[in-house]
Formats: sequence, C-alpha cells, structure tokens
Amino acid sequence: MAVKYFTGVGKRKTAIARVFLREGTGQMTVNARSLEDFFKRPTSRMVIEQPLNLTQLVGKFDIKVNVIGGGLSGQAGAIRHGITRALLQYNPELRPVLKVAGLITRDPRKKERKMYGLKSARARFQFSKR
Repeated sequence: MAVKYFTGVGKRKTAIARVFLREGTGQMTVNARSLEDFFKRPTSRMVIEQPLNLTQLVGKFDIKVNVIGGGLSGQAGAIRHGITRALLQYNPELRPVLKVAGLITRDPRKKERKMYGLKSARARFQFSKR
C-alpha cells in the first residue's frame, strides 16, 4: 500500500516551501534537518506551528519540507502557508478556522524595487535649496 501524502506549496516574500504531510508521530524536517536545528528562533517555530495548533492536530502528522529562497523569517511564513494548504487538502472542513486566523491568504508584501532618481525604494537624495 502506498503512503498517503497531503501536499501544499507556500510562498512568502521570495521564499517558496513545498510541504508534505503524512500521518505519523509529529516529526518535522526542513531541508533534511530537524525543525529545531533549522530554525533556532522560537518565534519562527511558533509561526510554523500556528496552523497545527489552531486545528488541534499537533503530533498527528510527520511533516517534510523543502524550502528555498528568502531569509529565515520569509521561509517560516512560506512553511506556515504550505502547511495550511496541505491541511486543507487533508480536511476541507478546517477552512473556516484557518480563514479567521488569516492563514489561507498569501501575504503579498514584497521588497519594493529601487526607482531611478532615488537613493533607494522610497528615500530621496538630500535636497539643498542653496
């Protein structure tokens, strides 16, 4: 019998996470490393576990994640989005709970590009009247 996987792709800023959920003991691996080894900051781990805590499914799934791009904060957000999508594939009835928490919506905020004639995205060069 083949193992049943639930998949989800999450994105945040420039990070992309492919998430694979399988019923199991609650192990979580990110890029073939444990969650605690990959994310040292407890806030990042808390962000990742949000969808599981909201749906009371902590420890019910083995989660395997491949994540690329962005920084650690963006990667944590991408993993959270991916887990949410995979949970919806597992059970569509979880949608109202996740929707109210705002986890289904992809966060559209990205770094704004630098425009010509400016110092950076928003900052201007200092103006001198004389």
